[in-house]
Amino acid sequence: MSKTTKASLSGKKSRTVIGHLLHRLKEIGITDIFGVPGDYAFPVNDAICNDPELRWIGTCNELNGAYAADGYARIKGLAALCTTYGVGELSAINGIAGAYAEHLPVFHIVGMPKCAIQLKRGIMHHTLGNGEFDLFHKMTQPVVCASTILTPENTVAEVDRVIDAALTRKQPVYIAVPADFALMELGCAAPHPAVPAASDPQTLETVLDLIAGKLGEAVSPVALVGTLIGRHDLRAEARALVERAGLPFSTLFMGKGTLPESHPNFIGVYNGAILDEAARSVVESSDLVLGLGTIRSDINTGAFTTNIDLSREIRIQPDHVMVGRAVYQNVHIRDVISGLVQRVAPRACPAHPTPAGLGAPQGAPGEAITAGSLYPRIERFFRPGDIIMAETGTSSMGLVTAKLPENTAFYNQTLWGSIGWATPAAFGAAMAAPDRRVVLVTGEGSHQLTVQEISQFGRFGLKPVILCLNNNGYLIERMLCEDPYIYYNDLAQWNYSKLPEAFGMADWFCARAVTNAELDAALEGAARAASGAYVEVVTGTMEASDMALALNRIVFKGGGWKA
Repeated sequence: MSKTTKASLSGKKSRTVIGHLLHRLKEIGITDIFGVPGDYAFPVNDAICNDPELRWIGTCNELNGAYAADGYARIKGLAALCTTYGVGELSAINGIAGAYAEHLPVFHIVGMPKCAIQLKRGIMHHTLGNGEFDLFHKMTQPVVCASTILTPENTVAEVDRVIDAALTRKQPVYIAVPADFALMELGCAAPHPAVPAASDPQTLETVLDLIAGKLGEAVSPVALVGTLIGRHDLRAEARALVERAGLPFSTLFMGKGTLPESHPNFIGVYNGAILDEAARSVVESSDLVLGLGTIRSDINTGAFTTNIDLSREIRIQPDHVMVGRAVYQNVHIRDVISGLVQRVAPRACPAHPTPAGLGAPQGAPGEAITAGSLYPRIERFFRPGDIIMAETGTSSMGLVTAKLPENTAFYNQTLWGSIGWATPAAFGAAMAAPDRRVVLVTGEGSHQLTVQEISQFGRFGLKPVILCLNNNGYLIERMLCEDPYIYYNDLAQWNYSKLPEAFGMADWFCARAVTNAELDAALEGAARAASGAYVEVVTGTMEASDMALALNRIVFKGGGWKA
């Protein structure tokens, strides 16, 4: 029986509902569970904390816990979150929705009131006072790929079912555990192994022959690598394909860093008409574009300014392949890419543009920090092995064409785009990989939503570098709304560089930079620090990156967003 379907019931702990659930989660690789405790979830909380093979990671609130699980899953491939019923799970649902949109398997465990209480329709705390206890389960349906309420009778089968759904779909699942059922003995001891999904053999052969033939005939083929390659753990296979087929490759913004940007076949990030004309020219002039796990959302395509004729494009997606306008269902991305590595004819990669990155920093030492002086300095600050968590909005947009060092991971929440995501997501990433340096780049507006989670870095002895870009408000909103200076884009001004001390990290390196010289000194200090580091970077109110300025032009000169 495979790892994802095996259900060993040996041992006393795994004979209970919660014991079996945790046993199965450990079998698939879960070792850490984020969350906030609550009385309905106490049996689950206790079981986690009393299990020597699991670690409870408390977060400041449930939303932050969901964001942290999101960041953790980007590194480890899966994550788990535990909240209490009603107030806890609803606080987390925005983060769960983001994990759904961005294809991250998060196991959301919810402690429910006792089934005996539910049957009596009692008016309990954390409910709407109407005796209905399945409302929140129903609310979560659109943002998970599977859900269940465990009982002693269904636990074995249902746990296997939701595990298979999460790992196949790469999306969250919802697992509710009534408090009185959690410690009950299992009523069914037989496992219910799921049948692993497999490609249809004939369709797979057809697709492999067709794609290999088209690649062999193409004069100037190019690969477009998307984020789903990382989500499905296919980086090595995708790299082998572009190397064997001699394909220059680009990425969309959401897939930045999926394959190494130091690779000789890399031509830069393709962001439609708004950035990197060299990468755009190669992609749009190609006679065959091979899309590998791409998501064609608005921000990810430069506000829908990508220009690729479907007749000369192949899109390999998780469960289907598009060749031009023809769609081949029931073929899985791993089988297609692995098969192509074996089938395509080898050839050398042709000459192509090499991305230069952001270039030399602008501005004299004593001058104010601008976008042209800031983002090139941040690019130079990155080092091999870093995990970069860049906040939604202008913080990440300024780095879209930065050239990443070897073995560097770059993440932003391109599709869901919930501001505040990056701070707790960076904490989750740091927990997943404590041996790697995590660099958080966030605007102060986003930071204010979830800032308390930086206290967890100190609590767990982590040493990130946090760059808080203070531009006096919500800059991305200023770039997209009619009146940039309207009051709703303003913020309370904090002493950001003093936040680590206030949150208990008095030993951190902290600095505030207003000039280029101060920024250079702050980044040098952060790089040398034996502790965590926090740098507040102060810029002008409208100091925006090229991508943000381009979006501003599209919105106001092009008549707004156009699909």
